Amino acid sequence: MIKVCQIGLGRTGQYIAKGILKQKNMELVAAVCSPSSEKAGKTLGDIIADVESDIIVSSSEDLEEVILRTKPDVVVDFSNAKAAMKTAKLLAKLKINMVIGTTGFTEAEIKELSNLAYKYHNGIVYAPNITLGVNTLMLLSNIAANILNNYDFQIIETHHKHKQDAPSGTASKIALEMERGLKSSGVYKKDIPITAIRAGGVVGRHEVQIIGECDKIEIIHESFSRRIFAEGAIQAANFIYKKIGYFEMKEVLDLKRVLYDCMNLQSEEVCL
Repeated sequence: MIKVCQIGLGRTGQYIAKGILKQKNMELVAAVCSPSSEKAGKTLGDIIADVESDIIVSSSEDLEEVILRTKPDVVVDFSNAKAAMKTAKLLAKLKINMVIGTTGFTEAEIKELSNLAYKYHNGIVYAPNITLGVNTLMLLSNIAANILNNYDFQIIETHHKHKQDAPSGTASKIALEMERGLKSSGVYKKDIPITAIRAGGVVGRHEVQIIGECDKIEIIHESFSRRIFAEGAIQAANFIYKKIGYFEMKEVLDLKRVLYDCMNLQSEEVCL
């Protein structure tokens, strides 16, 4: 049984907590909210509709005490970048594994997360892009950038008006994957502009435009429900259980193997 602590009880965090409670191989042992939240002191059953749970929600100010008392195997963090970095440092020292779905980190902070995992020998999955669909988009974008390296690129991402970071961590990661695809083809300097739109209640939409002189390719991923984030977080928690090291969702989903298998299959078909 994997003992899990959920940090962050916004709309996505509540879906994740609800999903964890339904897992046969997981036990939700703690739930933590921000110090300013009115959720502290209430039960999860009071906060989340259709959930029966008497777990008392704690403030992140008491996080160390909560961790030492409940002894989770994995902590799933969907709070904010500042709080998540502070949490990561504490959990690394305590050798507690983490899934971080929070966005808004700088490149230096992401490197620091990676260093924490190897310094303290715990496991961290950094996943601003937690869904299978958006990771597939990244893989396709990498391949397209490699093949169509002389085309122009544009990323357009749309989220609800309350999302704080712009561009999104996912959009930045898509751009990074495209840069990797370009570099593998020998192109090292290529502008990949990102347009961020914040409006209404859009859960999340990422569009990659690959435009040539005579044609255009569009790769689009759109989330309809935050439940898809919960599914990804649960998959990542299962993956990082008892592991050591720093990982991203491409490792969780084993996308390199998928690409390798597809390329081998394609080669066999050509030979036939």
